Amino acid sequence: MRYLYTSLTLILFFAALGFAVKNSESVTLHYYLGMQWTAPLVIMLLVTLGVGITLGLLACLGLIVRQRRQVNALKRELHQLNVDTTT
Repeated sequence: MRYLYTSLTLILFFAALGFAVKNSESVTLHYYLGMQWTAPLVIMLLVTLGVGITLGLLACLGLIVRQRRQVNALKRELHQLNVDTTT
């Protein structure tokens, strides 16, 4: 299993490297008020991916915190029920 994981990781790395080499041309991203950013296409795609992942994690953060609180409350309740039944 370890060899399969390592080989898949290497295949993914070389596919991403090939993508980066093929898309190294500079592109310009235009903002409002005449601002612009010129960078290789691969860099812009990686930045966009990173921003998307960050926004997705922030959107889920409230739900995760709420679920953890609920799980902890249920664990305390179960522990209290176990203590009550043993005494």
